[in-house]
Amino acid sequence: MTSMLDPDLRPSPAREFVHKGKGCLAVLVAAAVLVFGAYFVYDRAGGLLAGWGEVADYPGPGKGSITVTVPEGATVSQIGDILVEDKVVQSEQAWNEAVTSEERSTSIQPGRYVMQTEMRAIDALTLLINPGEYRVRAQFTVQEGLRLTAQVDALVKGTKIKKSAFEKALDKPKSLGLPSYAKNRPEGFLFPDTYELTAGANATSVLKQMAARFDDVATEVDLVDQAKKLDRSPYELVIVASIIEKEVRAEGDRAKVARVLYNRLDKGEPLGLDSTVIYAENLKTNTTTPEDRASTSKYNTYKYAGLPPGPISAPGKAALEAAASPASGKWMYFVTVNFDTGETKFANTLAEHNQNVKEFQAWCQAKKGRCDS
Repeated sequence: MTSMLDPDLRPSPAREFVHKGKGCLAVLVAAAVLVFGAYFVYDRAGGLLAGWGEVADYPGPGKGSITVTVPEGATVSQIGDILVEDKVVQSEQAWNEAVTSEERSTSIQPGRYVMQTEMRAIDALTLLINPGEYRVRAQFTVQEGLRLTAQVDALVKGTKIKKSAFEKALDKPKSLGLPSYAKNRPEGFLFPDTYELTAGANATSVLKQMAARFDDVATEVDLVDQAKKLDRSPYELVIVASIIEKEVRAEGDRAKVARVLYNRLDKGEPLGLDSTVIYAENLKTNTTTPEDRASTSKYNTYKYAGLPPGPISAPGKAALEAAASPASGKWMYFVTVNFDTGETKFANTLAEHNQNVKEFQAWCQAKKGRCDS
């Protein structure tokens, strides 16, 4: 049958070829989309299937240190919740699998345990079942501002470990983990804080714990870099902090006292501090007499210019921060005018300082016995 179309209106062979080509291309694109889509679905489904049955669990062995408290009467499931919340164990499922695999899981005792974050669930469970040295026996506190011998007395009382054991451990300072700039001198580098005493603790482990805490705090206050900015050594900053700890207690005064000390050091002026003489002579007073200030000890900052040879106490974080970041000012003198409130006055000139000293002396006269004990 012949076409009734006008020959001039019939599609040319070339146009027909293009039309068929476009159709083929559309088919190919659609097929490719179907193939890619099928592969995508297969790949995703395969990933999901592969993920089925997997339990979120940290790879271990763990990071840092954390004290975990297991309350009296806590169930194994509740213990798992505590561990997940403290980021010791990654998921409840991982904990449950570990519990299922260990028939002794119900033998966990209430108490405090020194653990790590990001432990494998089975490792966390094993530690709680057989805690050994990781079971906390008690807490002990060493307050700020104590000299080393007083720290030892506090440790003996708080840990019930013999004094001779601490003295023996201190005779081997290289084993305590002190920072390199401590020059193997523990004085001032055993950080005052509240610590957990584990069942396996001994004198060396306790002192190492305190030295490690000092290192942590020194890092927090950027002690080493701040010492460089002040053109001093980290050891000198610890000495300054130890003086601040003994001289003032008001929050806003510490950084100002640090500035006074640096100003006097920069000008070559003796520091003239009662606290260093009290340390040198092991006095039990708040002030010194002319006889005390005649001491020939290198810690006598009335007699010798510059810093004393070492720290005179164990400074806390606030004192270390002040030594590392002193206030700005031209003060050359300071004196605490009221031991009850801790009020401290600062002066640029000796005349101003002498007026402040008179105020302190008047307070002492009104408070019999407060300035000599």
